[in-house]
Amino acid sequence: MVDLQFGYWMPLGSGGYVISSIPQRTDWSLDYNANLAQTAEDLGFDYGLAPARFIASHGWEYQQEAITCTAVLSAQTKRLKLISAVHTGLWHPAVVAKMGATIDNYSGGRFAINILSGWFKDEYRAFGEHWLDHDERYRRSEEFIQVLKGMWTQDEFTFKGDFFRINQGWLKPRPTSKPHPEVFQGGNSKAARRMAGKYSDWYFMNGNSVEAVKAQIDEISAIAQQEGRTVKFGLNGFVILRDTEEEAHAQLQDIIANADPKIVNAFGEQVKQAGASTRDNIGMWADSDFANLVQPNDGFKTKLFGPPEVIADRIRQYYDVGVDLILCAFLHYTDELPDFGRRVIPLVRQLSTDRRPVLKQVA
Repeated sequence: MVDLQFGYWMPLGSGGYVISSIPQRTDWSLDYNANLAQTAEDLGFDYGLAPARFIASHGWEYQQEAITCTAVLSAQTKRLKLISAVHTGLWHPAVVAKMGATIDNYSGGRFAINILSGWFKDEYRAFGEHWLDHDERYRRSEEFIQVLKGMWTQDEFTFKGDFFRINQGWLKPRPTSKPHPEVFQGGNSKAARRMAGKYSDWYFMNGNSVEAVKAQIDEISAIAQQEGRTVKFGLNGFVILRDTEEEAHAQLQDIIANADPKIVNAFGEQVKQAGASTRDNIGMWADSDFANLVQPNDGFKTKLFGPPEVIADRIRQYYDVGVDLILCAFLHYTDELPDFGRRVIPLVRQLSTDRRPVLKQVA
């Protein structure tokens, strides 16, 4: 049985997960998200990711705060692991460590964190925070993770960094999760890849081809091996589950045709502070065209379009090159997330594992 895991983007913001005027059956209310989380865990999803945004971006005029939502939804669920996205430039890591430990204890070990190094310059300016150069933002995130893990695992922790200082700090109770809650991160640049190999437990990748995903996995796994560690890999994918491939691709074209050029182009300008700002120009969104920017995390590139068998086979191709988790977004969460849980997840997990090579092994 395939041991691939599945997660979903929680719809905590207004407008859904495509920058399009096409109707989307979803909601950002508490009752809706609580029911969705319960449905997700009942149908085989393993993770829910709470995204973080503090001012409007790519159409999200309104959005709830991620850590708060994670805490609330932990009381509404029993099995689902809940990932809070956290900007390292807007929080102090010791405070986040305490908050995370509390949620982890109350949820029975179901808290995780997604480290955001930051790409949205206007968000930092709005809050009066310094905007660092690209690689410096990742260096700050590396220190943030070291503080988190130190506070979560040591009776007394001291840290002298360039961005954070801890002087014999401690917290009790420590998290239920051992050795500590899982640490996720995203990014695509060389700085992001180095950080993942050295510090993170999971590396989230924007949607991409099988070949490009394999290249990232191989590179980061080699870095991790040099550090005597392993990393797991998650991949973003926008799912269009329909009875035929023709119906799915027609839906995709309808989404793109109804995209708001003003908002999509504004998003394209915003993300120039991300991938296009790196020296090697390989960061997130560096090569994303208009159609791919319509889904803000390049989810169209993963091509999870069509009937269950086609989507399952496509997912299996990613699993074969080392992907451990598929992070899904949907146009119509109300019925498409349950449909995916019933029709695709069991199909993927029933596939043989014979073809998967041995990856990410360290001595």
